[in-house]
Amino acid sequence: MRMAVVRLRRMVVKELRQLLRDPKTARVIFVSPIIQVLLMGYAVNTDVRNVPLFVIDHDRSAQSRQVVEAMTASGYFRLKASSDREADALLALDRGSVQVALVIPPRFSADLRAGTEPRIQLLLDGTNSNTATVSQGYAAKIMTRFGAKVAQERMPSDRGTPGVDLRTRAAFNPGLESLVYNVPGIIATIVLMMSLLLTSIGVARERELGTLDQLMVSPLTPGQFMLGKTIPVVIVAMIQMAGISAIALYWFDIPFRGSAFLLLAGAAVYILAGLSLGLILASVARTQQEAFLGLFLFIMPAIILSGFMFPVETMPPFFQTLTLLNPLRHFLEVVRAIFLKGSGLAELWRQFLFLSAMATAGLLYATARFRKTMG
Repeated sequence: MRMAVVRLRRMVVKELRQLLRDPKTARVIFVSPIIQVLLMGYAVNTDVRNVPLFVIDHDRSAQSRQVVEAMTASGYFRLKASSDREADALLALDRGSVQVALVIPPRFSADLRAGTEPRIQLLLDGTNSNTATVSQGYAAKIMTRFGAKVAQERMPSDRGTPGVDLRTRAAFNPGLESLVYNVPGIIATIVLMMSLLLTSIGVARERELGTLDQLMVSPLTPGQFMLGKTIPVVIVAMIQMAGISAIALYWFDIPFRGSAFLLLAGAAVYILAGLSLGLILASVARTQQEAFLGLFLFIMPAIILSGFMFPVETMPPFFQTLTLLNPLRHFLEVVRAIFLKGSGLAELWRQFLFLSAMATAGLLYATARFRKTMG
């Protein structure tokens, strides 16, 4: 037993030295995640602001100017150009210089004074469906408020049927900022990528250099070999997790309402699940190039099927079921719930159960494959 502990400790020390002795590898391990979370934190942003707006005002009245002012004062739209010809707006949309065009008809103010509901046309560039959909919603809300304001000014003493005063408040993210939603997801994605990279590429490199064969003929058992490979990467990945979480908290000012201990526990199980996938990939790949290609083929579907970019609920039923095999999906739910909602184990036990099952099954399967190789 004592010899087994000594062998394991020496294996762990050897792996840590191998990971950290090369300055290039150290930069990849500790600097790359920081750069990635900063870049992705700013770049992955679905908020719509300052959308270029083209205005065609056929009415040229005080009321039509108020409509344009209401659109631009909201901060969602920025007046880029105006003209008297609708062909100019279509040309601007075609060239991509604007994304929204507002067409105000000639009798707009007259219809308002007569109490007739005027019609305003909104032309959208549909090549970016997200921007078009959000812009359409913003414009509809602005026009609704403008119409209510005009009606109140025209009939201030009207005390007929009362309207509905709808006041909304978003829980957990009052400003509905995409940054608050995306950064915890970026943390989970980077940790998975680094866990897969360190294990699959590292083992494949040892196979290429021949040092893996030396380990095969050593007194190490398959279990000790797997522990020696996983423990150093778990330590490094936990340091990465702490570092990029600190950036999320103190640089991006992401709220943290949950338990730090529960987050670290979830991260440990999640990292083990990622390491098991990396070891399975390493047991198949013979070269670093094969390991890298396998990593690339896995990580993109994992991100797509995680709910990071697209809600799982909108996917077809088959793919919703398939996402249950994706550790990234479960840890995304864990990290977002702990950061933003302050959820505890009572709400997240299913995700912990899935991650634990994946980590256990993956490590057992990887150990069996290496046992076969060593035998």
